[in-house]
Amino acid sequence: LEEIKRLINSGRYEQRQDFAVVIQPFFRNTLLPLDGPDMSFFAADCFHFSVRGYAEMAMALWNNMLEPVGEKQTYNNFTHDRSKLRCPNPEKPFLFTRRNSGFGNSDVTLEKTDSSVPYWAVIVTAVAGVLVGSLLGWVVSRRRTKKHQRKAGTGNNMKTTPLLLSTVTQRVAE
Repeated sequence: LEEIKRLINSGRYEQRQDFAVVIQPFFRNTLLPLDGPDMSFFAADCFHFSVRGYAEMAMALWNNMLEPVGEKQTYNNFTHDRSKLRCPNPEKPFLFTRRNSGFGNSDVTLEKTDSSVPYWAVIVTAVAGVLVGSLLGWVVSRRRTKKHQRKAGTGNNMKTTPLLLSTVTQRVAE
């Protein structure tokens, strides 16, 4: 990413009328909700996007291209709300570049901007999620094991009770 920023800031494409390089940051600060993400945005492997997820990303990319450089949205909220899809502005019916956003021949550079969410918060949240998920999985597994053992124990008692009674009866008869 740093190499791309260096290329953009080099001015190599500033004078071109037919080509521009613009970073579209719609995914930079996106976080999935911790209270159970809508899994319909993901494929069966829970990693790649589904058709619905790709549609959401396409809408966010389109909206980013219609926003001036320096004012681009840096997150996506995964709502799959078609009403948030923007149309070109009649006054400026084009995709925004540095030049038509007012940065044409200025010394403004696209330096790294501070994230609204600190990087460590994402790491802590991910680790906490894994730990909570593991704990829940262990609790569920433990309960199922105990339930299975109780059922097996009850079944064994019922099967051995007549055998035990017949053994006791035989000993009493002797």
